[in-house]
Amino acid sequence: MNICFLMYPWQRIDPAFDSTLRLIHECALRGHTVAITTPNSLTMRDSTVYGFCDVIIKNRAVSDKAERFYATAEMRRVKLPMAGFDCIFMRANPPLDTLALNFLDSIKQDTLIINDLEGLRIANNKLYTAGWSGPAGRFIPNTHVSKNKEYLMQVLEENDAGKMILKPLNGYGGHGVIVIEKSAQQSVSSLLDFYIGSGDKTNYVILQDYIEGAEEGDKRILMLNGEPIGAMRRVPAKGDVRSNIHAGGKEVKHTLTRQEKQLCATVGPKLVRDGLYFVGLDVIGDKLLEVNVLSPGGITRINKLNRTRLQRQVIDWVENIINSRELLLQRKSDYRQAILDANIIPD
Repeated sequence: MNICFLMYPWQRIDPAFDSTLRLIHECALRGHTVAITTPNSLTMRDSTVYGFCDVIIKNRAVSDKAERFYATAEMRRVKLPMAGFDCIFMRANPPLDTLALNFLDSIKQDTLIINDLEGLRIANNKLYTAGWSGPAGRFIPNTHVSKNKEYLMQVLEENDAGKMILKPLNGYGGHGVIVIEKSAQQSVSSLLDFYIGSGDKTNYVILQDYIEGAEEGDKRILMLNGEPIGAMRRVPAKGDVRSNIHAGGKEVKHTLTRQEKQLCATVGPKLVRDGLYFVGLDVIGDKLLEVNVLSPGGITRINKLNRTRLQRQVIDWVENIINSRELLLQRKSDYRQAILDANIIPD
């Protein structure tokens, strides 16, 4: 199979922990043709979308160790038609480059794109879960999204807990996530001024209920096709509310609770309907804080904690989907030929 990873530059990979590297490595181990490109490397000519790709050369045995594979992999730069790939993994770091999605619109009907372009468009920021209603909505903490400072100050003042979580709408990796308390009105006012900004370009921010137990960390749950395949608990650094590993948190082994299994069973079908096949859920208690749809991480750390290899499950699923599509296309071709042979369709 031909598999492309639309991602951050190869040189920025941290080989010890990078989840995308594990997926690439698994594809290479299976003998698939693997290409790597970036959003900035997409181009179009005569209505055909191309990518300037680094293709991994198949000239040696692939090491079973991802870090060794990263150090020894040889690549060749080639301009390739993106329609030639069976699967494209969207693994660029947030924020989302919406123009890159527009480039790929022309090939989405015949190419498995993970995650689906329309799904990425609707779920590329924290507003995605804030609008949920029905059964899935009960897992979402009370969330307020606005750039109206006076309204946000009022929300905080009326909050019974006396403190809330403040974060930027388009943030990622724990950047800008802080706890604010209504007892510190002057500081809160200054923080909102900073987060919202001024002039013609202002930013939406999120105020969210503080979930008891947040100081003990959150859970990252990896979901594949609507089902949980692995999880870990992330414990924040002392004095920090953020559990993200890049913000200083550390990972601890975790087994899903009954509440967390129920959460996954409820939100999983919605994720699949929205084309969000491989995502990371951030959970505290029975509350879903965020759905990570662009380059969800955690594979390496969950593998280490549980002595597993989650990338195998992901690539198994991809292969099954592509093989099913190819079988369907072959059957369609056979049926069309049978009709042609019967002269039902004139020349």
